[in-house]
Amino acid sequence: MVSGKSGSIFGSVPTKVRWLVLLMSFSSLATGYFWVATSAYLPELGVSSGSVGLLLSVNGIVFILSAVPLGMLADRIGRKRILLVGVMGMPPALLIYAFTSDLAFLLLASIIAGAAEGAFLTTWNALIADMTSGEGRKEAFTLSFIVMAVTGGAGYALPYIFPTVARLIGWTNFQVHSLFFVIIALVAVITPVTLARLLGDYRETPGTKVSLRKGRNLGPMLKFSALNSLIGLGAGFIIPLIPLWLLNRFDVADTYSGPLLALASLTMGFASIASTSLARRLGTVRAIVLCQGSSTIFMLALAFAPDPVTAGGLYVVRAMLMNMSSPLSDSFLMGIVTKEERGLASAINSIVWRLPHSVTTVAGGVLLGMGLYSEPFYLAVLFYAIAVGLFYMLFRGVEPND
Repeated sequence: MVSGKSGSIFGSVPTKVRWLVLLMSFSSLATGYFWVATSAYLPELGVSSGSVGLLLSVNGIVFILSAVPLGMLADRIGRKRILLVGVMGMPPALLIYAFTSDLAFLLLASIIAGAAEGAFLTTWNALIADMTSGEGRKEAFTLSFIVMAVTGGAGYALPYIFPTVARLIGWTNFQVHSLFFVIIALVAVITPVTLARLLGDYRETPGTKVSLRKGRNLGPMLKFSALNSLIGLGAGFIIPLIPLWLLNRFDVADTYSGPLLALASLTMGFASIASTSLARRLGTVRAIVLCQGSSTIFMLALAFAPDPVTAGGLYVVRAMLMNMSSPLSDSFLMGIVTKEERGLASAINSIVWRLPHSVTTVAGGVLLGMGLYSEPFYLAVLFYAIAVGLFYMLFRGVEPND
């Protein structure tokens, strides 16, 4: 592998890894658009809120069921094959959205997207870790986080240009959405086609068995995943419900909350550039604790926000600080397990975050429905504080391996 120029901001990231991340941006853009369409556009077509909830639930169930077996398979036969299969899932899912609103077909799209997400999340971090080491690994995860946040945020924001496009060409909102589903599906095809070429000469040495259950991997992995599940529990109370909270608390519609989420995604992506230098000065564990701990303070402040503008500003800062730690956490996890088990470790860690996150979202929605607008934040802060404190206590003397 050829390294980049040492003087550039991501100088220690190998050139092939840079291209890997950049080419994934086409799929990330499509994924962002797919999810905003699911939650914001399908109801415009007459799809009920209950059906939208069903689509999201089915997607999560398929992801959970597929992640571990795909992670184990990736550890055995090679990660690039599973990754390529995963990124081929978004184009057909988008094309289904383009031509029908029949619930049966929408469920098929949700199943495809869930399996594709399982394939991606179980291989992406592991593949980057395999292709990098040392400071290059931290910088590679930071670059990945930035590109995914920026392009995913662009996907979230894309529908806000549709009214203008519709007026210019004299089309209906439905016709413009259908056109862009096709266009973005074609854009998403760029990722598997170009990655297949990029990784054509990349040779992996897959393991013959999974040994995460024994040896030095088990203890650190269980501790890390348990703490990640606490973060998931806390986040679920309010983070997915921020648009609903803004609507109920301040009577703010999605014309404000949608761009706010896109702004938060863009901001946290660029802010993560500082995470690598922060880890270099403080150490990986201290840098993670500093970012997550500071974010928790702003989470608490949101409970007392007097108006939507203040709330929006606090939310953006909270998201920026919390997610600055994401590339460091990904790099840390990949460094505390052996190379052979990284795919399975990624799968398990994703599941233990997503399961509790989904459970407490229901509780958060109930609290908001009761008019309790501060209590979800209090509960989230409690879980965050416990998780951050325990993380420092358990891992303060640990540095990831190359």
